Amino acid sequence: MQYKTTSLLVAAACLQAASAYAQTNVTVQGTVDLFAGSLKNSGDAARRSVVNSGGMTTSYFGFKGSEDLGSGLRAEFALNGFFQGDTGTSGRFGGDNLFSRDANVGIAGGFGKIQFGRGLAPSFLPTVLFNPFGDSFNFAPLVVHAYVPSGAFGARSWIASNASDSGWSNQIIYSTPDFNGLRANLHYQFGEAAGSNGINNVGINLLYFKGPLGLAAFYHNAQASNPNGGAALIDATAAPVNYRAINKQRAYFLGGSYNFQVAKLFATYQINDDDTATAAGMKDKTFSLGASVPAGPGSVLASYARTKRDGSLLASDLERDTMSVGYDYLLSKRTDVYAIYMSDKITGASREGSFGVGVRHRF
Repeated sequence: MQYKTTSLLVAAACLQAASAYAQTNVTVQGTVDLFAGSLKNSGDAARRSVVNSGGMTTSYFGFKGSEDLGSGLRAEFALNGFFQGDTGTSGRFGGDNLFSRDANVGIAGGFGKIQFGRGLAPSFLPTVLFNPFGDSFNFAPLVVHAYVPSGAFGARSWIASNASDSGWSNQIIYSTPDFNGLRANLHYQFGEAAGSNGINNVGINLLYFKGPLGLAAFYHNAQASNPNGGAALIDATAAPVNYRAINKQRAYFLGGSYNFQVAKLFATYQINDDDTATAAGMKDKTFSLGASVPAGPGSVLASYARTKRDGSLLASDLERDTMSVGYDYLLSKRTDVYAIYMSDKITGASREGSFGVGVRHRF
């Protein structure tokens, strides 16, 4: 009788373990995006003929998963790292962290979701969802202005407008439930600087999608650099403009889109206020317009962004205007091919053009 009871207990435990396993799922995911072309942003020293990674989307791979905890709760995690498909090198650039896209875990339920670790900055989703080229760090004018510098390292002719990277480390994110199309994400990044507990990043974004209408807003107050602390907040350049002196940024963004079926239109406006330890400061004002027009199995894409930069940190005002046109052709739900041309102009530098023809596959 004791043997039978033990056998039943073991069988029950196995069934319980099998049931728990069935409630857990892990997905391997990623994107491989490669293009061939010629690149030269305004202010760059030389043109480059390239086979490069990330024409439309930065290539990445990783894992995400969830476990049903019962009572309407679930655990979720994400571990995703960028890579350069043309060389097989890890990261977006030399020295980038292995899981610089995502490295987080959280609990989700009817209350929303709270997660811990590295994840998106509050600026990222409003920026990439409200321009027709998405998260193209090579050819989307709004993304180029927000996140991509121009010129030699340590002597930039133009620094990115947004401080603190497109992802934040050491952060807590609370995401609300969906309120009839409206969601909010609250971000707090611990600066983790010894003796400087007041140095941190805080931010919020709002995203609304209902029928053909989309709206977005974000605010951040950034003082901590990313993906790792200790570096300059925005850029290490010290001359001819001392961008290294910037130690705080407040950013404000509004964006909208509307799908008329014959075309989807986009518009954004953003202000960035940059402060230093002295009275010197700098302000960026950026607006963008864009359109995605269905054409056959793909879409014609067009976008324009303009940034005006002024303030006492500069010797004189600067401007940057960038325009891109392209065609994205869908071969399937997971695979597309694209061709893009971008024209770029910075004050004091010549207008330059870049183009790329590429393939993107999602898995």
